[in-house]
Amino acid sequence: MQRALDEATAALATQDVPVGAVVLDQNGGVIGTGRNERVAVNDPLSHAEIVAIRAAAATHGNYRLDDCTLVVTLEPCLMCTGAVMQARIGRVIFGAWDAKAGACGSAWDVVATNRSPHKLSVTGGVREAECAQLLTDFFRARRGKRPN
Repeated sequence: MQRALDEATAALATQDVPVGAVVLDQNGGVIGTGRNERVAVNDPLSHAEIVAIRAAAATHGNYRLDDCTLVVTLEPCLMCTGAVMQARIGRVIFGAWDAKAGACGSAWDVVATNRSPHKLSVTGGVREAECAQLLTDFFRARRGKRPN
């Protein structure tokens, strides 16, 4: 999760929402990293998870990332959860829950209602306070509010 947090922090340099992601192979090696780049590259699809999955597929030489794990600082949205399933990633570990757009148990639970043969395990709340604080600080500064 630390590597994902480092990616999230790097997203601040381009005014992107600080979300970071890392794809690990079956041995725990990093095969892809990503951070939100929607502002940086003017692409609404450039969520941290999508960037990391694309990098991992390129490294792996295959779009199927069976036995891989996605570690991300924020619960994946609908688009990203769909991408995880299409890439056949077996496990997602995330930090902060996203009550407004999360699709792994918060706003939606795509994983639980998944009808495809691909099964996915999800663990949420890993280093949750740290991941959530990064987002809280970003949005507070963006709205010009002072910390409490």
